[in-house]
Amino acid sequence: MISKEEVEHIAKLARLELTEEEIIKMQADMSAILDYFALLQKAPKITERPAFAKGYGEARKDEILPRDAGLVEKLIKATPDKKDDYIKVKTIL
Repeated sequence: MISKEEVEHIAKLARLELTEEEIIKMQADMSAILDYFALLQKAPKITERPAFAKGYGEARKDEILPRDAGLVEKLIKATPDKKDDYIKVKTIL
């Protein structure tokens, strides 16, 4: 557990005035954080790239998807508010 003096020193560096109760709470909180970092350091290191990242840095080839010819017209006809071939929507701020 992190010592009371260390918490007081960190509080002083951060220009915080802590009560005794706050110091005790900070001791527990900071100890929990440091324990978690210790746990992360014990985790196995990844030496190989995951399958999804193998082609990282290379541009993917764009593909043209097949288009449903009547889909756009069906969508426009189904909307309650439209102008010409555009769908009207509420203003978003």
